Amino acid sequence: MRVRKTIVLASTLVPSLLAAPLAMAQDEGDAWEGEGELGLLITKGNTEETNFNVRLAVKHEVEKWRNTAAVRSLYSEGEDPDTGEQETTAEKYQGEAETNYKFDERQFWFLRGAYEDDRFSAYDFQSSATTGYGQRVWQDGERSFLDLKAGAGYRYNKLEEPDNGDDVEDGAVARFAGTFNYALSPNSLFIQELGTEVGIEDSNTISESLTAIQADVIGNLSMKVAYRVKHNSSAPAGSESTDTETSLTVLYGF
Repeated sequence: MRVRKTIVLASTLVPSLLAAPLAMAQDEGDAWEGEGELGLLITKGNTEETNFNVRLAVKHEVEKWRNTAAVRSLYSEGEDPDTGEQETTAEKYQGEAETNYKFDERQFWFLRGAYEDDRFSAYDFQSSATTGYGQRVWQDGERSFLDLKAGAGYRYNKLEEPDNGDDVEDGAVARFAGTFNYALSPNSLFIQELGTEVGIEDSNTISESLTAIQADVIGNLSMKVAYRVKHNSSAPAGSESTDTETSLTVLYGF
């Protein structure tokens, strides 16, 4: 039921955000890019564990509109040291979509929606919708740039097991984000993404960071090493405030 609910919400989130700008851009020709990402690690012997990480991202950009969307899944299964049986140790599903209307080459308006379902967090799900102003403050060629964004929106999170009977955290948020891409060489790219949503009606701040290096291997194939951090300043009781992920994945661009 959890997987089905996540797929349904993600499949409705992406089209709803992208439908309007994509419809306006139909006459401007095809400008689609995408990438599929896969990481798989299986160990046998003294330690039996399976880690599975998959991601699909698409981008559509024309003169006035830039649209991006991504879905990601993380799954891990390991052996229980006490019983010797296999058990799920991590299961996470994420989806996000963003559309930008470009006022000029540097300035744009953004609308973003995000959804996360982490089986091993204290939340049944977390979601937010934000909008605001962005600017490309620096660019060197097509692959090296720095985007900064600031805006506001609404957050709706549902707790798995509430302490005080209130199973929902919702309210207005302020969002601040940045994306820094730097071409280390013609075949390699450094990526740094930061995003923070600050609760306006409460003191809860949720921040996420992605640090990665991506290098071409052959043709459309490339490798990526990534480190993700998510921090919740007011994590629910019984849960950790910081989650981290380290991954090595293969990407196929299309």
